[in-house]
Amino acid sequence: MTSVTVRVPAKVNLQLAVGPLRDDGYHDLVNVFHAVSLFDEVTAAPADALSVTVEGGSIEGVPVNADNLAARAALLLAERLGVAPNVALTIRKTIPVAGGMAGGSADAAAALVACARLWGAGDADADLWEPAAILGSDVPFALLGGTALGTGRGEVLTPVQTAGRFHWVFALADGGLSTPAVYAECDRLREAEGWRPAPPQASQDLMAALAAGDAHALGAALGNDLQPAALSLRPALRDTLAAGREHGALGALVSGSGPTCAFLAESADHAGELTAALSKAGVARSAVQAYGPVPGATIV
Repeated sequence: MTSVTVRVPAKVNLQLAVGPLRDDGYHDLVNVFHAVSLFDEVTAAPADALSVTVEGGSIEGVPVNADNLAARAALLLAERLGVAPNVALTIRKTIPVAGGMAGGSADAAAALVACARLWGAGDADADLWEPAAILGSDVPFALLGGTALGTGRGEVLTPVQTAGRFHWVFALADGGLSTPAVYAECDRLREAEGWRPAPPQASQDLMAALAAGDAHALGAALGNDLQPAALSLRPALRDTLAAGREHGALGALVSGSGPTCAFLAESADHAGELTAALSKAGVARSAVQAYGPVPGATIV
């Protein structure tokens, strides 16, 4: 086999409920993941040693060594299969870097699938779930795709019934936000307010909206406990969110740890209008249109 290419989607968190800080440094989460049609592609090809090449638009800060999460995925899988990690990984990025849409985790999931096929591990996808969870909380969902409820630290997944298609606009910011920094700021803000959160629970209004395919109800039910922390670290995002609401978004929130902002539109046409309005408003580096849910990591 000469090479294997895997396409993998970005995610938006429809609900991200963050519980108290645990003794292991993680938080208990209720995380409703939704895969959207912004894709990276990872190609794995035979080589004499592990290498990483990254292509795309804004890829500043993406490592091209063993620190890259896709490279770590290849190393972990090679160790488990008892093979040499001799693979050239080429990552073609469309998912924003450090944008709260799990691009690095998506690349890791794609690398697992591509290397498993390249190294003859077969189609036993279940064998990839454990290494995916070791690599990071968002990596298992990138394998699964669709819409799913994540619990624990986000890696325990249950598919969520979703009717129809939802249309989104994502406002991309200049620069990224560190996920650990946003969680630390969340903890700092809570401590300053003297507030200790209860164990997180899934929003029943959100689950009902997804099952019904009701975009208006879904927009009203979106929520992200990390949003105050992201806004504290990047106050300009308030203007981005306000602009989307002013131009008719059914719902608006920071995606994950940010700084990408997500806006739910009423239809594909409305998403196009909202994309143009946000681009004209000058409140983001760029705005892109997408839809969801879409499948997880898929060989192309």
